[in-house]
Order: sequence, then structure tokens, then C-alpha cells
Amino acid sequence: MLTPTLSTLRQTCRGAGLAGALSLTTGLLAATTLVDVAAPAATRAQGTPALLEFRWENSKDYRKLYYYQSSTAQLERAQYFFILRPKDRKSAILKLSITVPDYFNAKITPDDLTLCRMDPGGMLARTRCKEKLPAVFEVNEKQTAIEVFPDTPIPTGGTYGVVMNIFNPNRSGMFQFNALAQAPGDVPVAGYLGSWLIDIE
Repeated sequence: MLTPTLSTLRQTCRGAGLAGALSLTTGLLAATTLVDVAAPAATRAQGTPALLEFRWENSKDYRKLYYYQSSTAQLERAQYFFILRPKDRKSAILKLSITVPDYFNAKITPDDLTLCRMDPGGMLARTRCKEKLPAVFEVNEKQTAIEVFPDTPIPTGGTYGVVMNIFNPNRSGMFQFNALAQAPGDVPVAGYLGSWLIDIE
């Protein structure tokens, strides 16, 4: 910060007189004001995926999935949209599993979850649920897995998602939710679809 010291003012007064000192002081204060005005205001993070991401365990097999999060603040009520676009899956989905980090200490119940046909939104439109689809949800006791059993398999076309309404955890950090899907068929094997990397401030 450009604040003139007392010794600087005394030396200026001796060399240039009182008028010169006052002129110098006025110039320094004006420069300080310009610096304060030009300083950018702090910005708040948006509840959408960042352009740049940092992952603790980077892997070539990692696939980023789109999501929307209405709030990133600790303990605030938030709505999560875990989106699956057509390019995210190659077959219909008989069962969808979502893994939850064990340190994501927010309470999740089946009543907090909805399966939807989605409008993913964009720059001018909000992400929203266009149609609720009948499904059964199960959350394990440790709160580390969400199982979704749609009444009819989720088709390959269109955008679908799981909507979750909860209070955010009381700790900040990055939380990786993974999507695993079981396709219709004789072999009940779940394949990895991708991950949603959630940020809590």
C-alpha cells in the first residue's frame, strides 16, 4: 500500500516547501485509491464442473460425467443432478449403482432420491427433471452405495439422471461419486460408466 511515512513528508517539506509536500501527498493517496478500486472482487464457486479438475488418483480409465449442484456450501440444503447422457452409455441400464465416498458425511435416504428423464440445461437454461420415472432406491447402512432399480430399463437414447435432495456435508473437499451400470442379460455384471467429482467449499 502506498502510504507516505512521516520522515518522507518532513524531507519533502524541507526540500520543496509545504505546497510541494501537500501536492505529493495528494498524488500518493490518489494512487492508493486507484489500486484499491482496481482490485478484483472475490468470486464464489459455481455448483457445476470446473474447466480444470484436480484428482488425487488420476487414471486413464477415469471418465468425467456431467452434474449440476445447486449449492456447494457446507450444511446448506442442496439439489444434486447426477446426469447420464447418451454418450455416457452403450447399452440399456437394468440397474444403476452409485458409490459414495465414506467421508461424505451427509445423510442420504431413498426418499431423497428420484430417477428422471432430464433436461441437462446449458448457458441459458437450468438443469431440470422433465419426467419422474418409477424406480426403487436402496441405500446401504454405511451410506457408501446407492442402488437404483428402474421399473423398466433406462434406454440408450436420451438424457437421464438421479436427483438427490440433501443437506451438504459439514466438511469441505472433493468427493468422487462413481456410476456402475448393469445391462439387461444373463450375466449380472456391472460396468463402470464414469464419475461425478463433487466439490464442497
